[in-house]
Amino acid sequence: MSNSQIKKNEPNAIKWALKYAITAGIAGIICCVAPAVLFMLGLMGGIYAISFADFFYAEDGSTGFGAWILRSLAVVIGIYGVYLYRKKQNQCSIEPKRKKKNLILMIIITILLAFGIFLTLEKWSSWYFNSHIVPAQQEQYKEINQKK
Repeated sequence: MSNSQIKKNEPNAIKWALKYAITAGIAGIICCVAPAVLFMLGLMGGIYAISFADFFYAEDGSTGFGAWILRSLAVVIGIYGVYLYRKKQNQCSIEPKRKKKNLILMIIITILLAFGIFLTLEKWSSWYFNSHIVPAQQEQYKEINQKK
């Protein structure tokens, strides 16, 4: 088998890591990103967006059971990505040192990028909730109370 054929069959560690890191990062914070995006698109009001996010957090604002489920799902997605990469990599006739180096590179990129995406989206959604959704929620409550 020629060197170019081996390169074709070999999975790309960076592309693989990007795919699973992005998926894991978004899955871990979807509880806050989904209502923010739906609110931005006008598909959800402030009261409903807050109540949707509240399902995932405790009353004091700390992480609740629902958020831990999503974060666990994100970890499972990352582990599954590493497992699939390793399985795909073992189908190729790559030298063992290179396999190990690529696997370590894929794991590091996946972890760092997934955490980076998660933390970025967490900061953005916190800011968006405080700047836009909470004021809309308070305005909606005022309107409801005035009608009574």
